[in-house]
Amino acid sequence: MLIVEDHQAYRALMGWFLQKFEVDHGLVCNGQAALTAIALRHFDLVISDCRMPVLDGYSMAREIRRREAVHSRPRVPIIALTAKLSADDARRCLEAGMDAWLLKPLTLEQLRGVLEQWLPQPPGASTNPPATACAGAHWPTRAELIRTFGDEQVVNQMLRTLVREAEADYAGLVQACRIVDPHALVDCLHRLAGSLAFFGETELDRCAGELIEQVRKHGIRCNRRALQRFDQDLLVYLRYLTDL
Repeated sequence: MLIVEDHQAYRALMGWFLQKFEVDHGLVCNGQAALTAIALRHFDLVISDCRMPVLDGYSMAREIRRREAVHSRPRVPIIALTAKLSADDARRCLEAGMDAWLLKPLTLEQLRGVLEQWLPQPPGASTNPPATACAGAHWPTRAELIRTFGDEQVVNQMLRTLVREAEADYAGLVQACRIVDPHALVDCLHRLAGSLAFFGETELDRCAGELIEQVRKHGIRCNRRALQRFDQDLLVYLRYLTDL
């Protein structure tokens, strides 16, 4: 199967999950790289993020369906992986030719169910799936993360990767505010929303989503106070994850 995801932490997590299931897989960071991979080898299943640089998941899915039709190839299932799904997002997935969708964060147990449903043969998991952690709107504890992801080592790796990428996106957010670049700011907020939702729902990922809509409608200057509050709360959360 093929994983298409621009977020390094999600790619690493999905790769680790698939290794646990002993499923042959490829990992790429955007839709264009996915099209190249599919041209070189056959995949039985594609799981893809929707919003990515270079080529997004919607455009990638449309091109895969076009190539299947032109070359009379069997239809490969394509499943969207997204941090949130509105009615419009679901419509775009279906119109692009995707078959289903999943919401982040995806746990080991949830992925196993996906593989059992969509792959020709069920995955041979090397370990039993862990109990899923409570998805309440609260900050995660270490015990919850270990129960969710099944291994303390992978939790440590995910925390380091997540904090590093979130800090880079935070720096981009500050720079976008400084130069008043709403497009760059929305891109940083989108990636931060994915990072913040990685270990479960928090108020911060909801705030990031609301800020994206407000900045798109009214620009940066009208939202400076809300952006400053978000910055402060984000730094507190990142420090919490660093010490977790």
